[in-house]
Amino acid sequence: MATFISVPLKKTSEVDLVKPLSKFITTTYSTSEEQGEYLRAVEELNKLRKSAVGRPLDKHESSLDILLRYYDQLCAVEPKFPFSENQLCLTFTWKDAFDKGSLFGGSVKLALASLGYEKTCVLFNAAALASQIASEQNLDSEEGLKNAAKFYQLASGAFGHIKDTVLTSLNREPTMDISPETVGTLSIIMLAQAQEVIFLKATSDKMKDAVIAKLANQAADFYGDAYKQCQYKDNLPKEVLSVLAAKHCIMQANAELHQSAVAQKKKCYGEEIARLQHSAELVKKVASHYDEYVSVKDLSDKINRLLAAAKKDNDFIYHDRVPEIKDLDHIGKAAVVKATTMKNPLSQKFTDLFEKMVPMMVQQSMSMYNQRKAETVNRLVGTMREATNLCNGVLASLNLPAALEDLSGDSIPQSIAEKARSIVQQGGLQSIEQLIRDLPELLTRNREILDEAFKMLNDEETTDNELRAKFNQRWNRTASGDLYKPLRTEGANFRSILDKAVQADQVVKDRYNTHCEMIALLCKPENELNAAIPSANPIKTLQGSEVVNVLRSLLAQLDEVKKEREILEGEIKAVTFDMSVTFLTALAQDKAINEEQLSVSQLDQLYGTYKEKVQTSTRRQEELLGQVQTSYQEFSSLKQSNSEANQREEVLKKLASAHDSYVEITNNLQEGTKFYNDLTEILLKFQNKCSDIVFARKTERDELLKDLQQSIAREPSAPSFNVPAYQSAPAAPPSGPTPAPRTVFTQQDPGQPQAKPQPPARPPPPTVTPHAASSAPTNTPPTGPPTGTGNPPPMAPPNQAQGPPYPSYQGYPGYYQVPVGYHPYPYAQFNMPYVPYQTTPGQAGYPGAAPAGPGQPYPGYPPQPPQQQYYPQQ
Repeated sequence: MATFISVPLKKTSEVDLVKPLSKFITTTYSTSEEQGEYLRAVEELNKLRKSAVGRPLDKHESSLDILLRYYDQLCAVEPKFPFSENQLCLTFTWKDAFDKGSLFGGSVKLALASLGYEKTCVLFNAAALASQIASEQNLDSEEGLKNAAKFYQLASGAFGHIKDTVLTSLNREPTMDISPETVGTLSIIMLAQAQEVIFLKATSDKMKDAVIAKLANQAADFYGDAYKQCQYKDNLPKEVLSVLAAKHCIMQANAELHQSAVAQKKKCYGEEIARLQHSAELVKKVASHYDEYVSVKDLSDKINRLLAAAKKDNDFIYHDRVPEIKDLDHIGKAAVVKATTMKNPLSQKFTDLFEKMVPMMVQQSMSMYNQRKAETVNRLVGTMREATNLCNGVLASLNLPAALEDLSGDSIPQSIAEKARSIVQQGGLQSIEQLIRDLPELLTRNREILDEAFKMLNDEETTDNELRAKFNQRWNRTASGDLYKPLRTEGANFRSILDKAVQADQVVKDRYNTHCEMIALLCKPENELNAAIPSANPIKTLQGSEVVNVLRSLLAQLDEVKKEREILEGEIKAVTFDMSVTFLTALAQDKAINEEQLSVSQLDQLYGTYKEKVQTSTRRQEELLGQVQTSYQEFSSLKQSNSEANQREEVLKKLASAHDSYVEITNNLQEGTKFYNDLTEILLKFQNKCSDIVFARKTERDELLKDLQQSIAREPSAPSFNVPAYQSAPAAPPSGPTPAPRTVFTQQDPGQPQAKPQPPARPPPPTVTPHAASSAPTNTPPTGPPTGTGNPPPMAPPNQAQGPPYPSYQGYPGYYQVPVGYHPYPYAQFNMPYVPYQTTPGQAGYPGAAPAGPGQPYPGYPPQPPQQQYYPQQ
């Protein structure tokens, strides 16, 4: 039965996706329709995660599709939420797939606040499950062969994708199972197994022997590459190395076997025998070194039968010279499999739960665009308001239009009366004073929110620094001081805004104190207001003069300019444009958004005409004010000058200026109140963000402390020491050979009973000398029993890790030398019992007495050093 390597699944801890994602949605999206749709999508995403990684999965394609759909959804969600340690913090915990823990419990695991880490682990599980599904296929059927090849190639592509992306997705050292070295090796292993499946299918379809030989040779090359990658690394279970070495030999033996058939058809009988002999040697190596994992009995019988027949025919009929294997032509390779490219979506049943939500890059660009738009609108509106205030100030300094209305000298001018009524209707002094009293309360509330947010960050950072100083390098997580830098910068910006707002409030209060007396006078009844204004001798001769008519015409034009500005301001504020479509198009085309260029260009189109209108209005006002000042000088020269008239005019000027100041102060205070209320919502969001990240950091801290405690508990308190031989447990009785498994290091099903413990390791096999590069082996091991009465001398382990036999002839393209012989890994880690040498009937076994007692070594073998206890590090 063929042995195929399948990978166990990683295990994870439960993560609540609903609470943090829902909080982000409710604070980001204002309309109830959007919120409801996205909140339902969050619930579906949480259910999908539980189905994909929160329960055991069957080795079926439907289970694989659930994993792929969840992976696709993670890829779709990643650009739409600000997943990071200092924003939307979600901590994912995954265990190493190959770690079996220790006596004290626990296993190697890693917790990271990274969606890229979650994606990597989910894709690893998809590749692992694909390898398990492929290993379960019926390779005796054509459908099973096709499915196995498909799933192995999918697994190879997934592992290869992880190799290329894992280091950029994580900001920490990954666990060993998802390290680039491990997943790179797994990718080649899966590709080799896919190639082997194609070889099996070609054999089943009885294709030409030359084609089958090339397919097998390519599979052997893949297995050799995988073996070379993991030979000196401890990133995969030790038994994998033995399976890879055996598979390399087996596929090379199959290549030689089918190439011998090609040689027979060409009547090259010597070449046929040479290839069959080499094939038999390779199979013999597998049987002697790796019989625990792979059964080659059928293949060996077939090769020996063909070899015997070929030798017989050549000895009696053809008498063809048998060449050296190094002198034969290279077989050639045919790579017909390749790793599946990871193109999203991987699942055909995938539907984006957040299809209507724009990516975060677009959201950020929209935020910047809205900020630029607000700055443009404020600049245009501010320019018009400044021009209007300037106009009002100039007219107030000239006592216009009150001077034209006050030709009687003893009544309230109409404009002053209207200003007084306007102030009374708006609430007078009481409304302003109430707004002024509310500002400190609003300011204090915002300062308290900001201070509480900083306090949470400071407390958590202090705790993190204390633990870092205590555990030093063991405290291997991002420092809180580094993590909180963006939040502290944002908070400092808020504090600066509050300080500037306090200064602006003081300016408004000072202005109010300057004009409050005149504002109070305007709030009085009309008779009291009239009595407070000094009277003067009228100059009735000016009532019908031309200069008065000119001034009134100019003032009417200025009023028209002001009304036009009010209409223009409303139009500017009403301009809307959906830039999200533009940003989405740019993101789809260029994979990036040049927000500044796109925003500035669009704003120029939207507000270019309004800029020209504002400039025209400002220039016209300047011209009218110049004409007003000229006409007023002529008007003033015609008036009789006396002290009473000057006093009256001065009071009327102050009243007009007080009205304008009242309107401006009221607007400033209302804007300040709105500013503080809006800032309160922003600061609450900032506080929630700080609270969320502090909570996530506390959870991560507790988890890390727990792991550190377990790690410290597993550390030895004293150096290891040798146990006396008489205290050792008796050796387990010998058992029969272990049957060849179908899969290697597959995951233990929780519902199945645990496997029995493996018996002790058997001694190393006899020394096997590899083929020389230029000649056949010179030292042939004896086929009969040893002649001496003593035990064979102890064998020293080789200086280099040994591997599968490779072709020994020169000029082999793609050939690299892998040492052969005793390998320290395949024989020492499975605790197999010592198996007596299997002899033919009548043949004596290895000489040597039985152990003298429990725990005593076999005579002739060097005593094994005590095995050092292994304590896994976190």
